[in-house]
Amino acid sequence: MKKKDFEKKIEVSKDILERLMDPSITLEESMKLYKNGLKELKEASKMLEDAKLEFEELSKVDEEDS
Repeated sequence: MKKKDFEKKIEVSKDILERLMDPSITLEESMKLYKNGLKELKEASKMLEDAKLEFEELSKVDEEDS
């Protein structure tokens, strides 16, 4: 499975949230959506953290070269 980019994961999470707000949703459906939403947000958070670490590493290298 291809990794979705960060923005796509956030978009999917927003869609899930909208679906969770539907008053006609069943408990079983809402639990599935909730779990999927948490998974998407966790993966997006990991991507963001990885990008932050990479940025910090690049900044250190840039400072050492100066």
